Amino acid sequence: QVQLVESGGGLVQAGGSLRLSCAASGRSFSSYAMAWFRQAPGKEREFVAAMRWSGGSTAYADSVKGRFTISRDNAQNTGYLQMNSLKSEDTAVYYCAADRTNWGPRANYDYWGQGTQVTVSS
Repeated sequence: QVQLVESGGGLVQAGGSLRLSCAASGRSFSSYAMAWFRQAPGKEREFVAAMRWSGGSTAYADSVKGRFTISRDNAQNTGYLQMNSLKSEDTAVYYCAADRTNWGPRANYDYWGQGTQVTVSS
């Protein structure tokens, strides 16, 4: 079992930056792939970024490529999502997810955090 807790969300102006954190507890986080998803009001949850357990491979949604960076510190059992050049359309609840065997945009992640709100004002 892995428990995930996101933090770092908030209100930011368009063009600004935020860094989200995903603190993992339970079994060793280093053996899990991790991902970030988001859900805007009235919309379905969508994939944002993912990283393999080793950190060697990453994947991003086209809408965030070049602006967002996923990373992890396995020694600290923490994952991150650095978000730069934020736009109003990035406003959503952001969720961290983890899975032992799967990764990528279409993987079914077994573990999810409770989410953190990101609001970008234009």
